[in-house]
Amino acid sequence: MDADCIFCKIANRSIPAPLVFESPDVVAFQDINPQAPQHVLIIPREHYANVGELARSGQQALLGKILSAATEIATKLGLDASGYRLVTNTGKDGGQTVKHLHVHLLGGRPLGWPPG
Repeated sequence: MDADCIFCKIANRSIPAPLVFESPDVVAFQDINPQAPQHVLIIPREHYANVGELARSGQQALLGKILSAATEIATKLGLDASGYRLVTNTGKDGGQTVKHLHVHLLGGRPLGWPPG
């Protein structure tokens, strides 16, 4: 855990946030600045700065748990029939603003391509 990381604080419940999903390894909550009608952030409880750091950590199975959580949440929100997007930003040029790995689940409207 990173003591200064807002997502670590949400994951360990020291900052209250209504969770959309919770498991021993993963939590998810609504984005406070939604970019779509449904915009959920899915994070590992353990601190990893980005997807590359997690991939190199030897904990690659956690990536699968995050993606499994995303599909479960999408189904719960009724997005599986119409479609949704999963995005993870890495680094400044990738648009990452919080240095804790998080996957954006976006849906509820048609999403254009290319993004950004």
